[in-house]
Amino acid sequence: MGRRSTGRGGELRVRIAEEAARIIREQGVRDFLLAKRKAAERLGITDRHALPANQEIADALAAQQRLFGGAEHEANLRALREEALRAMRLLDRFRPRLVGPVLAGTATPHTDISLHLFADVPEDVAFLLMERGIRYQAGERRVRLGNGSHVSYPSFAFDLGGALIDAVVFSEQAVREAPTCPVSGGPMRRARAEEVEALVVDRA
Repeated sequence: MGRRSTGRGGELRVRIAEEAARIIREQGVRDFLLAKRKAAERLGITDRHALPANQEIADALAAQQRLFGGAEHEANLRALREEALRAMRLLDRFRPRLVGPVLAGTATPHTDISLHLFADVPEDVAFLLMERGIRYQAGERRVRLGNGSHVSYPSFAFDLGGALIDAVVFSEQAVREAPTCPVSGGPMRRARAEEVEALVVDRA
């Protein structure tokens, strides 16, 4: 749940949240902090206390997609989830989990597919991709854990012919504890392949 908006400060938060959501939806901005700062600048609002929480922006984005997206948004979301399933089946041995906007239903045409993988030897992911002839870019992703610490994990970005897949590799043991969601502030929601498949079928 986002913070309740009351009074002048609440009205400003609503305006910034709606403008930030529009920026994300139309321009493909992925960083919520950047989107809210750009929104505040465009609206001429300088009060830092008026900046909305990430969840407020996510709620505004979902509302705009329902209002303006219609069938086009539904088709894009379905295509992204189908592509996610394809990647998850390819990476099945690493117990993949779908996370982020594609799972939440707030993905835009600019959204990458975010996966969490689990392997004590991250290079095993690279070996599998190479065996399948899939070109990838190795990197790192910094995430916040439940205890408040920030840790960088290996990541592999690749394209299966559709959307870009961004897969972060955690240790085997980390499957039991999800990192902190940058939107809600709680544990990040993760979905197995069968859960994603059910979402695709439900929206068919």
